[in-house]
Amino acid sequence: MSNSTAVEVSHLTKTYRQTTTGRNVTAIERLDFEIAAGEIVAIVGQTGCGKSTFFDIMIGLDHPTEGRISIVEWLQRLGLAKFIDAYPHELSGGMRQRAAIARAFILKPSILLADEAFGHLDEVTAAELRETFVKLARECGSTALLITHQLEEAITVGERILVFARPARVLADIRVADWPASEHGRLREAIQSTLQGQPFQPRSGTA
Repeated sequence: MSNSTAVEVSHLTKTYRQTTTGRNVTAIERLDFEIAAGEIVAIVGQTGCGKSTFFDIMIGLDHPTEGRISIVEWLQRLGLAKFIDAYPHELSGGMRQRAAIARAFILKPSILLADEAFGHLDEVTAAELRETFVKLARECGSTALLITHQLEEAITVGERILVFARPARVLADIRVADWPASEHGRLREAIQSTLQGQPFQPRSGTA
């Protein structure tokens, strides 16, 4: 993990037991990626791929079965950086409270989280709020994570797009700047093909 990393997701797995059948269902499968401080990242994927489950774990409403999400800048500020690999039972009561404070501060401007925040709005209002979201994130120097099923929104807002499989794992990690606006249509097609099971096809001339 570099000093510029704001969020680190390491081997994150979430498994549920269905109450009707008793079978285990994997919502997230060994998810690994990092988000740099000040970066704006959009996550896309088909319904049921685990986007919202990941979001709930991110803000502390749910807990992973395995692995972890580390919010680095608040762990450092609250004196928990040395305990980044510790399990909850290894933390004292005071440390657990500090961790709770760190989760609460995720909702402050240092990290902005949005789960389908604009999907229920008409397109004009949604476009205005997307622009405001990006503007505020950049003015504050905030790290931003947007969960969305709308590819156009992901391309418009995100500097990076993470494409999730089902169960959640990263199929593609795309830097939008590598795709000029004239090729955004092909980018949408490439993401759609990836969601349908095809390998992601990078833009010609990019890594």
